[in-house]
Amino acid sequence: MPKEIILIAAVTIDGFIARHNKEVISWSLDLPLFKKQTIGHSIIMGSNTRKVISKELSGRKNIVVTRKDDPVLVLNNVITNRCFIIGGGITYSRFSPFITHMYVTPHPFIFGKGIRLFENFTKEINLQFKKIITVDESKGIHQYQYKVEKV
Repeated sequence: MPKEIILIAAVTIDGFIARHNKEVISWSLDLPLFKKQTIGHSIIMGSNTRKVISKELSGRKNIVVTRKDDPVLVLNNVITNRCFIIGGGITYSRFSPFITHMYVTPHPFIFGKGIRLFENFTKEINLQFKKIITVDESKGIHQYQYKVEKV
């Protein structure tokens, strides 16, 4: 199992990652940072996210999971010390017990409804702030990095 399991996501101010499960995200300004951070590592995504992306993300080990896949077995087969959970909401929820870090980039949108960062999530997660990375100063977009505190 990787030492670092990082949830990485662009979200709206009200906590949505997309309007619907077929939305190709065009509003995420942190894609260059996402690429820089994930290149050379394993990335885990749900099958709907894979369909939306429509191609393999080069330079990374792409792992696509379904709701039937056991997160422990998936993580035990990851050979890199760091992996990223890249979506969607159900996948974030299913892998949440194993997440060691969260990299979240809020964008200046309010959807009101859509796919939440965590779908079907009931457990509280305590976070310890680590740092902020500026994505676009003029638009007030920053990535917030946290370490998950194990209780």
